[in-house]
Amino acid sequence: MDIYRSDRRMVLVALGGNALIRAGDTPDIETQEKNADEIIAKLMTLVERDCNLVVTHGNGPQVGNLLLRNECAREHLPRMPLDLLVAETEGSMGYLLQQAFLNRLREKEIRRYVVTVITQVVVSPDDPAFARPSKPIGMYYDEDEAKTLSEQYEWKMIRDGERGFRRVVPSPRPLKIVQRHMIRHSAQEGHIVIAAGGGGVPIKVDKNGLYEGVEAVIDKDLTSSMLASEIKAETLIILMEQPKVFVDFDTPRQRPLDRVTLSEITDYLAEGHFPASSVGPKVDAAIQFVQRGGRQAIITSPDCLAAALDGQDGTTIIP
Repeated sequence: MDIYRSDRRMVLVALGGNALIRAGDTPDIETQEKNADEIIAKLMTLVERDCNLVVTHGNGPQVGNLLLRNECAREHLPRMPLDLLVAETEGSMGYLLQQAFLNRLREKEIRRYVVTVITQVVVSPDDPAFARPSKPIGMYYDEDEAKTLSEQYEWKMIRDGERGFRRVVPSPRPLKIVQRHMIRHSAQEGHIVIAAGGGGVPIKVDKNGLYEGVEAVIDKDLTSSMLASEIKAETLIILMEQPKVFVDFDTPRQRPLDRVTLSEITDYLAEGHFPASSVGPKVDAAIQFVQRGGRQAIITSPDCLAAALDGQDGTTIIP
């Protein structure tokens, strides 16, 4: 297999946020290494089909653990800002995925290389999300602690259920991916690229035209959709727990969507079939990719990936 070929089909795969730490898992390194190997084993079907490949991923459990470490060590070390923690998880998770890929490639004697890119994503300081922070992060606090932290760090705190108060941060929309050209060129050269972990590190442009980190969380599916367009991917694949997208989900009228047009799924989204708390952002990201000229977007589970590529499973959105 020739590594340096730019005529391969370009594919971007967005892994689910729990790809390395699943619900109920002990978040130790051994578990994350095992889960990384299992998900990469599924993605190898794209390598074996001779695709140029970019992989993105969520980071919710990992950045949550770093926030907890921040709190546990606050008497001894200064707190690190959220943008730095996102960058740290991009590096650490990228390393685990990168190593799993390299080991699988070596087993199959495939000459492809793997690179992880710490990806910065520009957001607008005027995004309405900054006026209405809504994304809960970090640990729970009692009312007195929440008030102290709010005054000390100017954090926005809300009551989150019965467990107490949590910090909330903005979730602005991505405007531009700084490393888009490098990611595209690396993938076109045949290298497997891991990028935009956790939606990327949010940054803004200051009054002097310089980049500055922002404490925010960008939806990783929206970033993945934008990056897929910017690298001229033919196909965007969004992986989740369910094998397909459903309309009238969890009702007697529930039915799966197999192959749908952009117009059809846009209507379903407007009708409220896809909740914002679950599959909604994935469907929105897929729609945006196809609207920007992508050939197809596939939403499916890792176990059904190979069948979905053959049109036998998953939900495929076409123009």
